[in-house]
Amino acid sequence: MKKLSIITAAILLPQIALAHPEHEQGQFIGGLSHPVGGADHLLAMVALGLLAAQIGGRGLWALPCVFVGTMVAGGVAGYAGLPFPGVEPMILASVVILGALVAMAARLPLPLLVPGVALFGFAHGWAHGAEGPAQGLVAYGAGFGVATMALHLVGIGMGKLLQRDLLLRAMGGATTLAGLALTVAG
Repeated sequence: MKKLSIITAAILLPQIALAHPEHEQGQFIGGLSHPVGGADHLLAMVALGLLAAQIGGRGLWALPCVFVGTMVAGGVAGYAGLPFPGVEPMILASVVILGALVAMAARLPLPLLVPGVALFGFAHGWAHGAEGPAQGLVAYGAGFGVATMALHLVGIGMGKLLQRDLLLRAMGGATTLAGLALTVAG
């Protein structure tokens, strides 16, 4: 277990330090690599997939689609310079809250989950639209959207594999703790 923790730290710590290097690339590959390059995004995207798998039914696809759709809208708003105070705390809150919902195996109704997921998606998108490249933003955004959906699918796959298992809930708890650690580190 200790060896696994050391390996995990070795993988995540450099990613935290270099959370946004690909903004300078401004191309599809830069957008594609971004969600896996920052712990906050990676954790939130996978946690949303885990939650969607736990909820099941229409939530299986509704939650990821709402997230990606509002992320695109948020990206346009950020690029246009529209204000969004507290965007970074909102992004960190997405990691903590989504992880906690998975850890608790919360089965909230979709009408309650969708607005929160939409807000989280908008915040993630806004940050990348505001900080994104001046050139090639459309290609960057397309890559970012594809990678985000792929991470949601990874979470869904893991969630389906571990359906209602203690390990699934432990992953949610670990995500929450990682989100809290990022909050303290930030």
